[in-house]
Amino acid sequence: MATEGKKLYTLSDVAVHNSADDCWLIIGGKAYDVTKFLEEHPGGDEVLLSATGKDATEDFEDVGHSSAARSMMDEYYVGDVDPASLPSKPTHTPAKLATYNSDKSSDSLIKILQFLVPLAILGLAVAVRFLTKNNDVSS
Repeated sequence: MATEGKKLYTLSDVAVHNSADDCWLIIGGKAYDVTKFLEEHPGGDEVLLSATGKDATEDFEDVGHSSAARSMMDEYYVGDVDPASLPSKPTHTPAKLATYNSDKSSDSLIKILQFLVPLAILGLAVAVRFLTKNNDVSS
């Protein structure tokens, strides 16, 4: 299954190459040894190092690399990656962010106010109606 003498790797084969001295990435089902490119990468070596040990295709595509960058990839190609070794869906789930509370008030106070304010408006409406009805009767 190897292409032009290139080897077929699994995700775990590629994942062990995860340091600045030995850095491989998986992009589009292919393995790339980008160790020599780390210092030249415009986004810095941290970006590439953080993409090791997983399928970095989505990360690569999200950045929107130029056609020149895509053509450079051939230079670093080492082989194909067995699709069966890749997870069917991403294993990374983004961190759940807490809701932003600009006034720094407690959540319980907000919940109480969300209940009390409409109740106070309703009470005020009933009181106004009651008072205006009594004024109409006594006139």
